[in-house]
Amino acid sequence: MDSVSDRIDERRRHIIGAAAMTLAIAELGVSTAAKAAPGGADKTTASAMQTTHNSVGAPKQIDAGVLNVGYVELGPADGAPVILLHGWPYDIHTYVEVAPLLASKGYRVIVPHLRGYGTTRFQSGETPRNGQQAAIASDVIALMDALGIGKATIGGCDWGARTANIIAALWPERCKSMVSVSGYLIGNQQAGKSPLPPKAELQWWYQYYFATDRGRAGYEKYTRDFARLIWQLASPQWNFDDATFERSAASFDNPDHVDIVMHNYRWRLELAEGEARYDALEQRLAEAPVISVPTITLEGDANGAPHPEASAYAKMFSGKYEHRLIAGGIGHNLPQEAPQAFMQAIIDVSGM
Repeated sequence: MDSVSDRIDERRRHIIGAAAMTLAIAELGVSTAAKAAPGGADKTTASAMQTTHNSVGAPKQIDAGVLNVGYVELGPADGAPVILLHGWPYDIHTYVEVAPLLASKGYRVIVPHLRGYGTTRFQSGETPRNGQQAAIASDVIALMDALGIGKATIGGCDWGARTANIIAALWPERCKSMVSVSGYLIGNQQAGKSPLPPKAELQWWYQYYFATDRGRAGYEKYTRDFARLIWQLASPQWNFDDATFERSAASFDNPDHVDIVMHNYRWRLELAEGEARYDALEQRLAEAPVISVPTITLEGDANGAPHPEASAYAKMFSGKYEHRLIAGGIGHNLPQEAPQAFMQAIIDVSGM
């Protein structure tokens, strides 16, 4: 049961909602155009009414752990905290629609660039450019400490979903509730040694490409082309335009981006070492810890990226739990493709 201090005063949220939305619009820059999304008004279907935002604006910066983190913050400073985490090859614009919608409901929304993306930088040139899962999760805990956030609802997609899973599993006292696209994604190097059926291995082609010097050189030379291809394969029915892609692709100009991406995928295959400081955390993650915090998992009905079946991970959630299939041709980047559905999941899980 939540403490009184954790509860959201609904009346207060409605009173400040209009003011928060005004602030969110000012920060994000809103166009008057609305874009249609497939599906109807069902909570498990992409909404047909969406406001289109052009940008998340200039991130703030804060020292947190080994990083100087670039992040966007919307909504009232005393609102219930929500942290939204992006994946690869995406950036904070995954939540360009979701963040202001939640801010309008009175939530304090934090959307950080992960290490290797956007304006996030390492504070020291001596720090290993490490992309392993425990390192990225530890970054988020450090950010919460720096911002004075004790506990938050955490939502994520792709790398962001895995990171949310890890925080919920290892630091449940810091995670009030969670929304995770594609469910339970915690992995370990030992599991990475097990071969998959050929069709499944084919979906991971880029991971094996990245394991080679040619793959690293190819990603470094053709970063934008590579990312655009992944977007198309992972979300085959998402008709994003050039401006939408380029808005996120600018985040890949981060000087550490290639190093972080390569290390992330090579570490999974035990082709790159992690840091000793994370060994204890990785040992706990290798045990596939069950997640006890209230959770809603989401899946798009047209996700072209590798992902487990919902039935395979339902048992990994021991607390209040619900799975939602989002219809309407929704692919891997679900928060950006179906923002209303993702927003509703955050609201619903924070009240579980």
